[in-house]
Amino acid sequence: MDTESTHSGYSYHSSRSKGSTKHGERSRERRKPSSKDSSRSERSVVINPPDTPSQNSPNHNQEPLPGEPAAEPGDDTQDDNWGETTTAVTGTSELSLSQEEVVGLGKGAEDRVQGCRRYAPLALGLFVGLLVVASPMAFLVLPAVLWPARLQACGAACEGLFLSVSFKLLILTLAVWALFLRPSRAGLPRVCVYRAFLATLTLLLTLSYWLFYGVRILDAQDEDYQGIVQFAVSLVDSLLFVHYLGVVLLELRHLQPCYSVCVRRSTDGEMRHYNIGQLSIQRAALSILEFYYRDFPLHNPALLSASKHRAAKHLAGLKVYNVDAAGPGNTGGSQAGSQTGSQSRAMIAAAARRRDSAHNELYYEEADHDRRVRKRRARLVVAVEEAFTHVRRLKQDEERASPSDVMDVREAALAVFPSMARALQKYLRTTRRQHCHSMESIQKHLAFCLTNNMSPKAFLETYLAPGPTLQYGPERWMADQWTLVSEAAVTSSLKEGTVFLLRCLDFSLAVSIKAIPYIRLREEFVDPKSHKFTLLLQSETSV
Repeated sequence: MDTESTHSGYSYHSSRSKGSTKHGERSRERRKPSSKDSSRSERSVVINPPDTPSQNSPNHNQEPLPGEPAAEPGDDTQDDNWGETTTAVTGTSELSLSQEEVVGLGKGAEDRVQGCRRYAPLALGLFVGLLVVASPMAFLVLPAVLWPARLQACGAACEGLFLSVSFKLLILTLAVWALFLRPSRAGLPRVCVYRAFLATLTLLLTLSYWLFYGVRILDAQDEDYQGIVQFAVSLVDSLLFVHYLGVVLLELRHLQPCYSVCVRRSTDGEMRHYNIGQLSIQRAALSILEFYYRDFPLHNPALLSASKHRAAKHLAGLKVYNVDAAGPGNTGGSQAGSQTGSQSRAMIAAAARRRDSAHNELYYEEADHDRRVRKRRARLVVAVEEAFTHVRRLKQDEERASPSDVMDVREAALAVFPSMARALQKYLRTTRRQHCHSMESIQKHLAFCLTNNMSPKAFLETYLAPGPTLQYGPERWMADQWTLVSEAAVTSSLKEGTVFLLRCLDFSLAVSIKAIPYIRLREEFVDPKSHKFTLLLQSETSV
């Protein structure tokens, strides 16, 4: 009965105000696109189905309106227009989030995960180091605290062992700090196998000593204190040997070169060769990236746009013409079609000739570019030399000037920079490296050269040739955008023929591994007496 009364109220409302409802829907549809984005992020919509009474329904007391027939108790039919008469109740949500806030939450969570991955090995190493240092000291202190009256005095022998344990613990502490507590240089995708092995071995060794100590000494309350001290000394010696094993595995094993690595950049084909030792794939990738930042010139996508533009221009010169064949009975159409076909063939032939002469265009284009670069470079060299000469003149004038007129290095750099700025800007634009050097970095470099009394050539060397990646600002390093792509497990060792990629945002580094061949040298003895000669002089000489 309640359901039917509600339906009848909806039907009455839709029948009496059909025109006004449609007019209201049109006006809402006009206003809807302007507030579409804000409504998605700031509002939540709750739709009441037709079998639920709405607050905006004209029937609130569950009675039929006048003029409407009463519904049967067993009639469960629904209104055919229930989609048009359904009431939507909207309200502002207190928990609504914009798209920028959602992206910020995801970025914050990712930063926290990266921070945990970065400092988790350091925290684990610190815990293992504290356990290693504290265990021998606890072995010596616990008997003296729990049963001091029953311990046997050991005299000078124990004092010598105390000195040995003290110095060994000091050496072990410094060694653990130097090897395991160093800040990590990079975040690797997998755990280092040797570090995990050493940490596990150290924990097993320490726990084994603690288990033996608890069973044989603490439970029995051993009275031989000299034996307890020697037990602690044996633990320290074992830990020193484990540390020596760590030095061999982590620091000495990869020093001997075993493989030749070829690193090639995908965009411009820049290539370098390096020799590395026995490393895992992820450790080799880290070493290669360090070599890349040191040896490879900065990646410049602007240098690749010229070749792409030239290729697009030649492709645009190739045109395909669709020649419509005329009917057999249309003579005029056949003549027009033959003329169009001949013109199309002539255009295709001209495009083919232009394609055949592409090498000439490339030759003259590169020659013209080299000419413009040499011209801009000559102007830049002259402008910089004049500016440095002016600075030297200023230095000579400062010796005779008053202290109030003396400028510092920063002011001198700002004073002479405008005289060379235009020539430097044109040269960088010609060589397509203007985005690599900002005005602030150029002024800092100029102030640095003036401070250290460098020549104009030393100042220009930074801009005449592209330098390594580390020479530029951190925004050019892309240190957080590298991805290691490998078919083999990244924790496996390098092998002959191993290939993997180091992918970045705009390019990738293809790395191929080749084993250094086994070299066999043979000795050949040369008799020192075989290097004796005689000089034959003629009795008659030409005058």
